[in-house]
Order: sequence, then structure tokens, then C-alpha cells
Amino acid sequence: MTQPAPLLVPGLSALAPSYRAVLCDVWGVLHNGVTAFPEACEALARFRRDAGGIAVLITNAPRPTGSVLKQLEGLGVPLDVFDDVVTSGDVTRGLLAATREQPAFHIGPARDLTLFEGLDIRLVGEDEAEQVVCTGFHDDENETPEDYRPLLERLAARGLPFLCANPDIVVERGNRLVWCAGAIARLYEDIGGTVTILGKPHTPIYEEAMARVAKIAGEQVAREQILAIGDGLPTDIRGAVANEIDVLFITGGIHGADFGPVEAPDEALVRRRLAEEGLTARAAVPHLRW
Repeated sequence: MTQPAPLLVPGLSALAPSYRAVLCDVWGVLHNGVTAFPEACEALARFRRDAGGIAVLITNAPRPTGSVLKQLEGLGVPLDVFDDVVTSGDVTRGLLAATREQPAFHIGPARDLTLFEGLDIRLVGEDEAEQVVCTGFHDDENETPEDYRPLLERLAARGLPFLCANPDIVVERGNRLVWCAGAIARLYEDIGGTVTILGKPHTPIYEEAMARVAKIAGEQVAREQILAIGDGLPTDIRGAVANEIDVLFITGGIHGADFGPVEAPDEALVRRRLAEEGLTARAAVPHLRW
């Protein structure tokens, strides 16, 4: 019986010759919310420089690209290691532009208010709202989704549509996990509310990312020539698989504790988890590196 090809690879260089572009996740792959990962940044730089590839970042950040660029620079991610950035905030703004006549109640921290800049949308209290826009927790260091249950029950009882600008459930911040807007959206749906999500794993953000790749390349680039890189099974990996894009799975991210030693993951455990989730990956590596 023929043995399957090894799933674990030394780094991106093992795959680079097969792809013209990468769609690379940000939080958990290029940085941990506190500091950049130099090896990961160098991997993207070499993909562009040595392999002549295109690198587009694809992130569930609920803010527009400009705000995310400032954050990346502040964390030490060089802005010349990638070609463009597509955020969940970007695609969410597109939908909000179409619903701007409906006053919105914002759930999330003040730093995310850039999502609404220039949209001419009125932000109101919950009693006046005709829609809900969630970008995250007011205090993601201390709150849990259950803290929002009474509020969500009131909103759902009024049948208010709920737009989630960040589908992530959790992300790493330093050496701990913190809750994201996706956890609030999940609870709203459990209560019986109607939720719309546009970021990963959903198609709109991938369509926008592939359009950016085509613009940079000067022509359409086939899906078979695009590689997605990410650490989140329910977002990065599921989204890429659903959109028929090959995946380089970063095992040392939010699921790092599930595969044995973070720096030397057990390939059998990685394969088993992918199978349990109904997912596939072209390859896997503990951390993004060349």
C-alpha cells in the first residue's frame, strides 16, 4: 500500500514553486497580538522575492485596511513583506453601506469605530436600533460571552439582524486566548437571532482577496495556484477548503496544545483532527517559516 505524502513540511519553501500567490492569515501567523513573528515575516518576504509570488493578507480584523496596517506596523510586521491586506472590516463595510439607513447599535470597543468612518450610518443605543453590528467584546480580557446574554436576549426578542464583523471565536494575545466577536454571534444565533457573517470562513472575503491577487498579477490567477495559510480550523482552514483553495496549516497557533509538543507536532494527531473536522490540508508546519 502506498504511504501518503508527509503532511509536515520544513516550511513554505517546500510548496512555493507550486503557487503564484498566498492568502495569509495575520493574527496567530504573523503576530500574536503583542509582537511580530520574524520568521513568518521573512517567509512572506522570501516568497515574494525568491519565488516571485504575491502575498495578500486575509484577516478577520473588524476594522478597515488602513487601521490594520497601523496595527501591523506597531507590532513590528514590516509593511514590505506583503502586497495587500483584505479585512473582515472591509467586506463588512460593503454591506453596511447598503444598510446605512438603518440606525445601528454597536457592540465592541471604541478602537473598532473606524469600521463606521465615512459610511454616514447613525450609531444609536439599543432601544433605537434597527440593526446590531458586533466587532468584539468591550473588555476581552475579563468578559465572557455569557456576560452578553441578557442584552442579546433583548435584541433577539425584537428580531434585530446581527452583523458580525469578526467571525473568530478566540485569538491568541501573547500566551493566552481572548474572546472575539464570533463568540457573541454564536450565542445570538443560539438564542434564536439572525446572524450575518462575511469574514473567514465565508466566501465574500475570499472573493475580495482573489480579486486583489488578480489586480496585482494583472490577470486572473487560478485557485489551484493560490495557497491559503492559517492556524484556525473553523475559520482559516474551513474557509479555504470551502472555497477550493489549498491550505498550509499552522499547527502551533490556537490549536497548538492539541498536537503534542508545539515545535514537533504529532502528524497522526494533526491528520486525525483534520479528518474529524471534515477538512484537508496540502501541508502543515508548526509556525510559518521559509
